[in-house]
Amino acid sequence: MLKLTRTLVATAVMALGVLAVGFEASAQDIKQIKLTEKQVTGFVASQKDLAAIAPKIQAAGEKPDDALQAELETIAKKNGFANFAELDDVAANISIVMAGLDPQTGNFTDPIEALKKELEDVKADATIPDADKKQLVSELEEAIKTTPTLQNKENIEIVKTHRAEIEKSLQ
Repeated sequence: MLKLTRTLVATAVMALGVLAVGFEASAQDIKQIKLTEKQVTGFVASQKDLAAIAPKIQAAGEKPDDALQAELETIAKKNGFANFAELDDVAANISIVMAGLDPQTGNFTDPIEALKKELEDVKADATIPDADKKQLVSELEEAIKTTPTLQNKENIEIVKTHRAEIEKSLQ
């Protein structure tokens, strides 16, 4: 149970848009858009280049310097995006759907609903030590508050279609 809960919390955090880049985002920062085939395949293609500069991205924290920002813009444009902001928006929208896909069945469950169910399960589980339960409840409640609701339901099918490619590109 504890491992599953931590996975759900991590998945919820992924849904905040940190999937592609690593810069901190919040639910308010995510611009939900209707995804296109071109955007999803461009996202997948961009991951190799983004992975190559991942140490720079991590070192930059929330604010990349001009040189790193230029690299990010170049990667975005190379992969069919108008700019890095568009690539970042696409990454956030993909991550919202990926967070709701069941790894075994591929069925989509709204991440907020999954987190609420997990919260109920944690509260009802007498086998979790009180200190751990308190921490898990706190983490789940925060994840519920910060996880955005999927606005474009049509994104589910396009992400499901490219799920294997997306997962492979993120390894």
